[in-house]
Amino acid sequence: MFKEFKKFALKGNMLDMAVGIIIGGAFGTIVKSLVDDVLMPPLGLLLGGVDFGDKKLVLKEAVDGANAVTLNYGSFINAVIAFLIVAFALFMVIKAMNKLQAKEEAAPAAPPKSEVLLEEIRDLLKKQNA
Repeated sequence: MFKEFKKFALKGNMLDMAVGIIIGGAFGTIVKSLVDDVLMPPLGLLLGGVDFGDKKLVLKEAVDGANAVTLNYGSFINAVIAFLIVAFALFMVIKAMNKLQAKEEAAPAAPPKSEVLLEEIRDLLKKQNA
């Protein structure tokens, strides 16, 4: 069982996936910072000094030391913007990859040698019979 797991874990695709997940996590952190620290403050300023991270709807006030029940829609707005940025970045990467693959597929492969020889023989036979 250990040998099978080792074979599975050391496959190229598995390692590529692990690297992708780690880089994706780091990219997610960067995008979160971009949204929370760079994009939302100027947007909030344009909308009259609004801080989206603090926007919430109180469903139940705090009573006797119990926390208030809130609906944090400002954090949700930040998360949606972060998702849109990540989705757009992935779209651009996939679009570029598809473009590269299309160029590779567009180049026709040379016919096999045997096919070229058969075509030459056919042409010679046509010439001989004419």
